Amino acid sequence: MSTRPPHKTGVAILGSTGSVGRQTLDVIKSYPDRFRVVALAARSPSDLLQAQVEKYNPALVAVSQSSSASFPPHVEIYTGEDALLSVSVHPDVDIVVVATSGHAAILPTMRAIEQGKTIALANKETLVCAGEIIMPLAEEHGVQIRPVDSEHSAIWQALGSTSTDAVRNIILTASGGPFRSTPAGQLTTVTPEQALAHPTWRMGPKITIDSATLMNKGLEVIEAHWLFGIDYDRIAVVIHPESHIHSLVEFNDGSVIAQLGTTDMRGPIQYALTYPDRLSAPARHFDLVAAGDFHFEKADENRFPALRLAREAGIAGKTFPTVLSAADDEAVGAFLAGMIRFTDIQEVVERVVDRHQAEQAITIESIAAADRWARERALAAIARLQAARR
Repeated sequence: MSTRPPHKTGVAILGSTGSVGRQTLDVIKSYPDRFRVVALAARSPSDLLQAQVEKYNPALVAVSQSSSASFPPHVEIYTGEDALLSVSVHPDVDIVVVATSGHAAILPTMRAIEQGKTIALANKETLVCAGEIIMPLAEEHGVQIRPVDSEHSAIWQALGSTSTDAVRNIILTASGGPFRSTPAGQLTTVTPEQALAHPTWRMGPKITIDSATLMNKGLEVIEAHWLFGIDYDRIAVVIHPESHIHSLVEFNDGSVIAQLGTTDMRGPIQYALTYPDRLSAPARHFDLVAAGDFHFEKADENRFPALRLAREAGIAGKTFPTVLSAADDEAVGAFLAGMIRFTDIQEVVERVVDRHQAEQAITIESIAAADRWARERALAAIARLQAARR
């Protein structure tokens, strides 16, 4: 029996023009009687955003950059630093899809939680950097944070209503990226084009490079710690090249429950929007026979030092994960610009994290300060690497 609410669920999408935002709209398009788009937010007023406004007719639009773009007269326009806040707390919004990248999503997510909005979370920095603040706030206000990442959605689904006290381990799967079997000595000559050729998923450039270094998986370890309240020593990572199994939960009685599906983000997005209902999805259905063999390998933290760095930063807590994330952001950008080598990414990150001294209390202000500090140190480390190779 359907539990569809009697009114259309109002949805705000932070980052509507990005990959997750576009796929969220694709899901919503399939269920016009269930959802209505209340608000769209993007960094800039692009042609794509204007097309989305015309198609989905939101009540308001937020853009970070000021613009003279022309939207329909009935649409409220918010610009500047507070634009995302206006979207996330709008009274007609029931679910906020946090799909924008970076630390700019943290405060709007907090304000949405304080207003009792359900959070469909695809932004990594929100929990990586501010999980210590976000999760207690959600508990205080009785707000559900529904994971959109395929790995965390898989864990959420596999857990069901079971208490995490019954969990022995949660196991995140990783494809291993395009260089899973590349000899380590050849990684110094990897080009951005090669690193962007992910074998199973189609994602934005930043997350694709993070998948190649396994930093993405390391950040997911930190997210899983906060989402599910699981200690780091009970969070494992295994390489699963086919990406059929999105993650697994091992219980104390020896049972292991895995969630399988196609490599299509619309599946976990839809579940986050329609929970607890399971509706027909736009994604193709998983064919177990056609999938063929399943393979698993140990995630080698010596080969993928970013995974080790992320786990260490997560255990250290405070603003260490923020510094890790910000330094990685700068290092990946430098690699994509041809300024440093692929193997320099983790070297830059490690240099910056090793120099960090965290404050005792974590606040929005300390997160912002740590982010600025890490980016400055990362840029300096990148400049030194460039100078050394001239």
